[in-house]
Amino acid sequence: MTRNAVVVGGGIAGLAAAIGLHRIGWEVTVLERAVVLNDAGAGISVQANGLAALDGLGVGDQVRAVGQAQGSGGIRVPSGRWLAHMDAEGAARRLGSPVYSFRRADLHAALREALPPGCLVQGTAVDPTELHQLPADLVVAADGVHSPVRSFLFQDHPGAVYAGNTVWRGITASPVRVEADIDQTWGRGTEFGSTRLRDGRIEWHALIDAPEGERSGVPREIFGSWHDPIPTLLAATEPESVLRHDVYDLVVPLPSYVASASGRPVALIGDAAHAMTPHLGQGASLALEDALTLAAYLADAEGDGDGDAGGSVIAALRRFDADRRPRTQAMAVAARRTGRIGQQLHGRFAVALRNAAIRVTPPSVAVREIVKHAGWTPPALAVSRA
Repeated sequence: MTRNAVVVGGGIAGLAAAIGLHRIGWEVTVLERAVVLNDAGAGISVQANGLAALDGLGVGDQVRAVGQAQGSGGIRVPSGRWLAHMDAEGAARRLGSPVYSFRRADLHAALREALPPGCLVQGTAVDPTELHQLPADLVVAADGVHSPVRSFLFQDHPGAVYAGNTVWRGITASPVRVEADIDQTWGRGTEFGSTRLRDGRIEWHALIDAPEGERSGVPREIFGSWHDPIPTLLAATEPESVLRHDVYDLVVPLPSYVASASGRPVALIGDAAHAMTPHLGQGASLALEDALTLAAYLADAEGDGDGDAGGSVIAALRRFDADRRPRTQAMAVAARRTGRIGQQLHGRFAVALRNAAIRVTPPSVAVREIVKHAGWTPPALAVSRA
């Protein structure tokens, strides 16, 4: 019997989940409320664990073909003085892969191309109160940080809260020569980061502490006096292409990543389940882990052949929840902590202490931290031959 799933949300998490479900023989429909995915001005990085998940989903090579492997990099202060250089080769050796950077639009396109025609339906909003009416054996909520599905299913949960940061994201209009593939600069309550894309253009982000909803100031005013190439990158970016949004995370962890909507099983993945601050750069990679893990447990349940179709799905979701919640919720705490002891410091003494600590930290310690977060063994996916 062919199972049916409806995925709510057509971002990275939703598309990856649809790929995984399709590969195990499920019929999948992805419902995305946006008519057009407006993400052309943003970049994104995927770490080794996310790439391992993409390999498990069978699309790793296609995705890498539109990305750029990252090598040299490190952390600086606004004057340009280096605090630390990243041992990218050491981390890649330990993890089996370097970090890859992408235009979000390119990553989305690569994932969409891996799905059957007509699978993604855009311009369709889902009313969470009507989840039980969807023609599906499973609903996957991949509807983002402010997930309406999550709000409906967990009505006593406070939801995502403002993390104290607002971020601008942009991509230069043309290639720019830079010294490092990955360049991060920490100031006082501020951060500017950039990575090289496949076509030589540079994607960048500028993060500041600010009140929620604050829209005064522009990157050139705040970061224009920082070291090269930051002013060059800002000048090389069309102002109208720059995106800005406040940062939110789930400070109160969800009690479960699975729920029931009037008897319809629901699994939450990606930001809908574990929205976190960007300070570890793990958001997309963990969403990809979710997608592969969900498909793998559902495939295993199918193979158990206990004759109870609904029961096998519920059992798979329980295993998925037990697997994913500890890792992702711990990562969310680590991301929040990293921001508090890094970019979000304001006091002159605290910032000086932070900078001194970074300068004397051996590269091997940084590699160990990277491996702790990006080291992950993907489950095997039993692909349907039907």
